Amino acid sequence: MATMVEVARRAGVSVSTVSHVINRTRFVSPAKSKAINEAIALLGYQPNALARSLKVASTNSVGLAISAISNPYFTDIICAVEAECARLGLMVFLSDTQDDPDRELAVVRAFHQRRVDGVILAPSGAPERATNYLAEKMVPCVLIDRFADERFDQIGVENQSAMRALIDHVASFGHQRIGFIAGQPGLATTRERINAFKSALMANGLAYVSEYLPPGNVDTASATASTRAMLSLPSPPTALVTGNNMATIGAVRAVREKGLAIPRDLSLVGFDDFEWADCFEPRLTLIAQPCTEIGRQAASLLSARIASTDTEPRSVRLQATLHARQSCGRPA
Repeated sequence: MATMVEVARRAGVSVSTVSHVINRTRFVSPAKSKAINEAIALLGYQPNALARSLKVASTNSVGLAISAISNPYFTDIICAVEAECARLGLMVFLSDTQDDPDRELAVVRAFHQRRVDGVILAPSGAPERATNYLAEKMVPCVLIDRFADERFDQIGVENQSAMRALIDHVASFGHQRIGFIAGQPGLATTRERINAFKSALMANGLAYVSEYLPPGNVDTASATASTRAMLSLPSPPTALVTGNNMATIGAVRAVREKGLAIPRDLSLVGFDDFEWADCFEPRLTLIAQPCTEIGRQAASLLSARIASTDTEPRSVRLQATLHARQSCGRPA
């Protein structure tokens, strides 16, 4: 492999002049620049990207620390982040935090030690150690999906209006007993949607019943168990709202296990529209979150934050869309 010394010798210039041409750190005459570029092409010289990044204190890379990578919702966001970062000339390093605070801290530390220019983080239910580390080390950071720390730029969906749209839709069919499978406890998104659920019930003149909000829905299995429990109540809900696509799948499974039909026996609506929602029978009424725009704007926010750390942090709320299909009907 050719070296910078060999390029300099071939072009008849000093090594420092070759460095200035490669790194664009000083004006070099057109004649010398041409000779250097011809020597680089002839010798097949490849500049050391890591060495260059150390000199300019930039690696043109960002870390994406996100949970449940296999979840279609986050998969769509990851694809959008990667596409926008590629357009911006940034390489993305991806790691799954598994919503575990210990792993989350280890991931952001590893990103920082590898000199990424910034981090996009979907914070866990207890992100303080990770976010404090990022703040202490002054690592540019954008929080995605979950609004957990106002020291950082944040982007996600407007949960209040999205939940109101769901409850208004269900209530319009005459439902008065509405259950909610909220999702993983402790997450900022879960808290927001629970509060929005209670507010939307009140706005529709409906009572909040604690048994209709079971705790601990982390995955499809726990969502199935929670749905079974609600359907076994003496006065079960006539409609269910799910807080994410994993909860939706778990709820559908429990309904079918009971030998019930949607929406004849139980109406079902929820968050996180997905590509195969139309494949369910009946087709599911779901909130579609703007995943592509969330990912794109997260990358854009991070790029701006890397360029300037002096501006005030921004919180961006994007509107979701209700896709009303056939999974909601009048109470049995």
